Amino acid sequence: MNSTDKVLDVRDVPKWNKWIILSLQHLFAMFGATILVPFLTEMSPSVALITSGLGTLAYLLITRGQIPAYLGSSFAFITPIVVATQVESLAGAMVGAFLVGVVYGIVALLIRLVGVNWLLNILPPVVVGPVIMVIGLGLAPTAIDMAMNDADGNYSLTFIGVALITLSITIIASIFFKGFWKIIPILLGIVGGYLIALFAGIVDTSSIKASWNELMNASSMGEFFAAVFTKPDFLIPFVDFSPFSVISWSIVGIMVPIALVTITEHIGDQMVLSKVTSQNFIKKPGLHRSILGDGIATVIASMLGGPPNTTYGENIGVLAITRVFSVFVIGGAAVLAIFFGFIDIIAVTIESIPTPVMGGVSILLFGIIASSGLRMLIDNHVDLGKNRNLIIASVILVIGIGGMYIEVQLPDFDLQVSGMALSAIVGVILNLILPGREEASKGDDRMFEVDKKNRQAS
Repeated sequence: MNSTDKVLDVRDVPKWNKWIILSLQHLFAMFGATILVPFLTEMSPSVALITSGLGTLAYLLITRGQIPAYLGSSFAFITPIVVATQVESLAGAMVGAFLVGVVYGIVALLIRLVGVNWLLNILPPVVVGPVIMVIGLGLAPTAIDMAMNDADGNYSLTFIGVALITLSITIIASIFFKGFWKIIPILLGIVGGYLIALFAGIVDTSSIKASWNELMNASSMGEFFAAVFTKPDFLIPFVDFSPFSVISWSIVGIMVPIALVTITEHIGDQMVLSKVTSQNFIKKPGLHRSILGDGIATVIASMLGGPPNTTYGENIGVLAITRVFSVFVIGGAAVLAIFFGFIDIIAVTIESIPTPVMGGVSILLFGIIASSGLRMLIDNHVDLGKNRNLIIASVILVIGIGGMYIEVQLPDFDLQVSGMALSAIVGVILNLILPGREEASKGDDRMFEVDKKNRQAS
């Protein structure tokens, strides 16, 4: 199809039967990645599903229903949440996530007041692309550890066998399957890997059996509904904890700088989404609205104990393949995600997924994130033959993947900026101070162009 061919445009409403199927498609596309983040951070997968749905609905509202984007759990926050939880608690990490949402709001306000050029000048593709690569490659050791090592940290041939089979299923589905099945390779990989893990005897099904028995033994309608639906493990401020008792400079230093990383990622996603739909969402409805929507989604997640949200490349891929750009389809997926989060049998099944299965899909998923950053450099025609661009990209990659950090320790002050956040900050500084910024850093802005043939065809 030409890039201007659309099955459903952004504001088109599908018929109800197609609506459900198309929304389920988006739900399945984001499902594997969204539950992976709480899986790695020991948070509730059910809460992650619910907050992703609520965050997406808030995003669609704030962007006036003009951007067909689904928001799911952000991979950029995996390491910061783990570290923040160790330093303080999960409650402290949620307070940090709330502050990240506040930073989003401040950036959105600045864009609204003075325009977007200042942000695009400090975050051009030569910075955005490598930072996105750092997000994926920085998580590579986590994926390999899940794929190879058991709960005690010992190498397991069974684990790596299950992980490689899971990875193979995911790759085969992505390359050789057609239509709907091609769109959900991560979900197919998890399901296939789970079945293999069952045969290998590494799945704990006790919770599933208990939930199923409770459902089968229900003697009244009330007991039946109690067995079907569950109360997710929400973590609500001023109810489950006092935010003022867990906030610290350490939490601020660990979590807040990641806002620079995720805003960078957000701009990249908006560029790709604009390319897919042949519209410039950075101009209309405006980057300030999309960033504010992302920030509000993260605030909602932090208020319920879910991981911070971000726009999802998997769902952008669904848009690209199906040419269905309807925000109503995206909204339907959000409602289904919220519903699924309250189903007990789904919650316990997700929690029973063994680590090598998630490790297998993570090998591909984290690699795809890194490759997306590389693709951004290519699509924007960033010339790495120029020393300036090569230096910026190289420094970002080594600092981010290498795990460099800066720590300030005073009697009443402890601040640490590490990994992804530090690489993004250094990348921004290099982009601003190295000569030749106008000529070398911005690419040639072809991301938003539609070729003449497609314009004529439209």
